[in-house]
Amino acid sequence: MASKHNSVTPPQALPGSSGFVKVRGAREHNLKNVDVDIPRDALVVFTGVSGSGKSSLAFSTVYAEAQRRYFESVAPYARRLIDQVGVPDVDAIDGLPPAVALQQQRGTPSTRSSVGSVTTLSSLVRMLYSRAGHYPPGQAMLYAEDFSPNLPQGACPECHGLGRVYEVTEATMVPDPSLTIRERAIAAWPLAWQGQNLRDILVTLGYDVDVPWRDLPQEQRDWILFTEEHPTVPVYAGLTPAQTRTALKRKAEPSYQGTFTGARRYILHTFTHSQSALMKKRVSQYMIGSACPLCDGKRLKREALSVTFAGVDIGELSRLPLLQLGELLEPVAQNREGHNHAHNDSSFTVEKRLAAQRIAQDLLERVQALTDLGLGYLALERSTPSLSSGELQRLRLATQLNSQLFGVIYVLDEPSAGLHPADGEALYTALQKLQAAGNSLFVVEHDTEIMRRADWLIDVGPAAGERGGQVLYSGPPAGLAKIKASQTRSYLFDDHSPKAEARREPQGWLRLEGVTRNNLRDLSAEFPLGCFTAVTGISGSGKSSLVSQALLELVGAHLGPHSGQSSDSREPQELNLEDDTPQSSEGRVTRGLEHIKRLVQVDQKPIGRTPRSNLATYTGLFDNVRKLFAATAEARAAGFDAGQFSFNVAKGRCPGCEGEGFVSVELLFMPSVYAPCPTCHGARYNPETLAIHWQGLTIAQVLQLTVEQALAVFAEQPAVLRALQVLADIGLGYLRLGQPATELSGGEAQRIKLATELQRNQRGASLYVLDEPTTGLHPLDVDRLLVQLNALVDGGHTVIVVEHEMRVVAQSDWVIDIGPGAGDLGGQLVAAGTPQQVAKVKGSRTAPYLARALGLG
Repeated sequence: MASKHNSVTPPQALPGSSGFVKVRGAREHNLKNVDVDIPRDALVVFTGVSGSGKSSLAFSTVYAEAQRRYFESVAPYARRLIDQVGVPDVDAIDGLPPAVALQQQRGTPSTRSSVGSVTTLSSLVRMLYSRAGHYPPGQAMLYAEDFSPNLPQGACPECHGLGRVYEVTEATMVPDPSLTIRERAIAAWPLAWQGQNLRDILVTLGYDVDVPWRDLPQEQRDWILFTEEHPTVPVYAGLTPAQTRTALKRKAEPSYQGTFTGARRYILHTFTHSQSALMKKRVSQYMIGSACPLCDGKRLKREALSVTFAGVDIGELSRLPLLQLGELLEPVAQNREGHNHAHNDSSFTVEKRLAAQRIAQDLLERVQALTDLGLGYLALERSTPSLSSGELQRLRLATQLNSQLFGVIYVLDEPSAGLHPADGEALYTALQKLQAAGNSLFVVEHDTEIMRRADWLIDVGPAAGERGGQVLYSGPPAGLAKIKASQTRSYLFDDHSPKAEARREPQGWLRLEGVTRNNLRDLSAEFPLGCFTAVTGISGSGKSSLVSQALLELVGAHLGPHSGQSSDSREPQELNLEDDTPQSSEGRVTRGLEHIKRLVQVDQKPIGRTPRSNLATYTGLFDNVRKLFAATAEARAAGFDAGQFSFNVAKGRCPGCEGEGFVSVELLFMPSVYAPCPTCHGARYNPETLAIHWQGLTIAQVLQLTVEQALAVFAEQPAVLRALQVLADIGLGYLRLGQPATELSGGEAQRIKLATELQRNQRGASLYVLDEPTTGLHPLDVDRLLVQLNALVDGGHTVIVVEHEMRVVAQSDWVIDIGPGAGDLGGQLVAAGTPQQVAKVKGSRTAPYLARALGLG
């Protein structure tokens, strides 16, 4: 090959290693023709700043090639998919065993997916109840399937296994009965043409659409809202009621034939069948959900719920935190006398007792793996959309610990994300177990403790995007100390304790009292205003319940709906059809509200769910870019306006992919993937639009620029430059302007939202709430983020973060530690004070790690 490969000296094999995975000429994304030898049977950690190329090497090259080889081995059908999914850009990879990826991607969210289903624990629990449950006298034995709410034979007939029933009332559909039907009294009806169509049909049917709703006879109101009839009648669009009556008498030619649907039927049909999250969200506000009266929200038929084990039915067992479930199973697994009230029951045979013991042993082993990873506060029925990406990945990791696979490579994406340092020990133990079983672990990680404990480090960099993509070092951790170009080196080997600086003095206090939510019971806490506060505690201790739920709800309720509560108003939130009614927080704000003018939550939810949503559109900078294109002489001559350069508008976009740049490829038995559009090859636009140039670039080429490249291109355009500069300052200079939302991590999405906030002209004191903003960040990028957050505080605002990164906690003005444990063992205020004060609190699980970060211990 003509070009020079970026490589490091061939390393010596590690003791116990069975050789190397040899990568040659890797060019995926920003990788610069990389050669690297990665030891097998080892814990290998890939490090480097965000966007340096470490994930491109671990996932997009090594794992993607292993997946491609698997596809090729299964069937000729799969080979067609390889062409569409793409082959990693690499010359050769030798010595590559099969690979399993444990990523933080969520897959398709569904509340029917739960902790129990992801870990397969639910299958074992169903078997336990079927084979070893205590049945009422005379009841026939049930199969495991009879205990599943997701199958017809097990689901409650009233709620179809959802656990909730939904009611639609006149009050929910018609919130303001003083309005007429023409004035949209029936708020639940669709907007635009479809709503107009239904009103026109009512006119034809003889209903008065111009009197206040409350003045219509009850019989008419009931029919309009609740009828199951579907009359089809002639519609005279645009005519008044009087003109319509005349046209009907004359049997004039109608505009079209319209079919009526009752308002309740429209709501329920949309809620059940629409593919649009926005439509579902819209109609859900007209429905009242409550626990199913037949199954008490347990989702199962009565026969299944009448079977008990250790005195509880399967619905109650599924609600127990895993720690309590383990306590319930332990005596059964050890076959200790008195473990089951059924011991004295003559129907509890030796066979049943043996089955109970065997299944309980297997269950207990799996539950133990989850509690060891700090997940003991979760219950089996907890839905996966409500979990953080870190929790979800650790669930998958625990499942692999019991899979008994060996000889494979596990590729992990920041398994420490969202973990308190106290839980990091258990994570390391779990990784060691997988390695001891004869597997290789390739871990993309920013946690310095895991780096120090690795057998092998591969440092990618030196910077992000175009200025990264090289392997700076590959070898045992100690050797990185000599690599001057490495951005990771100083964080591993130098002292980064914060300098002793004066803390900011509070400008007031925000006091919450009597907070009850999840495991918080009547808690009171004070947050200093005009300061940077870190809320700490082990995973599941209750810190997110306090900050991301109770604080946001209680303060938001005072400020009202227009307080800017979420920085993410332009995307409909994922709607969970089967979810519980949103829990509300009890408590009150007793002090400090007068100092807060605006509340801003900067969360890690995606900035969009399809490739259509991206960095440029979300931050608003693309509006100004499109205006620049529309102002060119070429565009004016062709009669193009700014809309021509939007890939969301029919006139400018590629008709093949409708401006997405991708088409969805459905894979049998696997999640669907996006492949480049065969018409525009990912450019998103039609040829006429791509013929227009600004500064020598097409609109598609502008979307391909990284933020750093765009800074130079738009140096003379202040309106675009402001947004770009903030994105670069916050460490996102490596992202492409048109990078689809589907390719962004939760941490990247959160930082894009923060950048969007930072470029606004702030008026009045705002309260910013961030949940784990350092997730997925290299220590260098953490420092960059801190600069931006401190700038907000120095500007008179208040910042509250839920945080596990002790370097951030050490540099905060105030720390609130929640705990001491997780779930029922947490939920209390353990300590509050400056970092130095909290670091000395004896009962705090956070204190020893904070003391180390402060250089005190």
